[in-house]
Amino acid sequence: MEAEGRSGWGWLTQGRLALLIIFLVLVIDQWIKIAVKTHMYLHESIRVTDWFYILFTENPGMAFGWEFFDKLFLTSFRIIAVVVIAYLLYRSIRKGVPTGFVVCLSLVLAGAAGNIIDCVFYGLIFNNPPAPFTAHFVPFGTGYESLFHGRVVDMFYFPIIDTYWPEWMPWVGGEHFVFFSPIFNFADAAISCGIIALLIFYHKRISQ
Repeated sequence: MEAEGRSGWGWLTQGRLALLIIFLVLVIDQWIKIAVKTHMYLHESIRVTDWFYILFTENPGMAFGWEFFDKLFLTSFRIIAVVVIAYLLYRSIRKGVPTGFVVCLSLVLAGAAGNIIDCVFYGLIFNNPPAPFTAHFVPFGTGYESLFHGRVVDMFYFPIIDTYWPEWMPWVGGEHFVFFSPIFNFADAAISCGIIALLIFYHKRISQ
């Protein structure tokens, strides 16, 4: 086991590494979101390839555009989750867990925090014009929604397979089919990568 709080990279302790990852994810995530929100109108699409689009959407729900429960409940849940993950990250560093485990928790924490920023503040600092106009910053508190009710900005769309079910198939025959249809953001990607890596490489530690 590594020495407590050490990443194995000299001056870069696990605590500093965690802070660096969280900072970089938040900066990249917010930069992308603000750039999309202020340069594209809602539902505008930019084709990068046949299987990758920048598609500006907003959602009041969970990651990847899924919507469950009340908006205030979701935002409160996100905040509580971030506090819990931050505590787990702190405890993990103090216990001297592997650096990879710290990286994974840091990605999940940063991603969750990135989406919280949208929920808490975007409704206060952005207007919400109809297409084809783009949003811009407004004086604090004069935006499109109240505190905790902002919408999360999503933009990455990967319709890797875009086709129709064969007509002979029961129930779904002839219907449009898209794989992978969720639209997500950089914060969602950080959360997903962190969780998947935890399940693959540290499932035994999680189950302890």
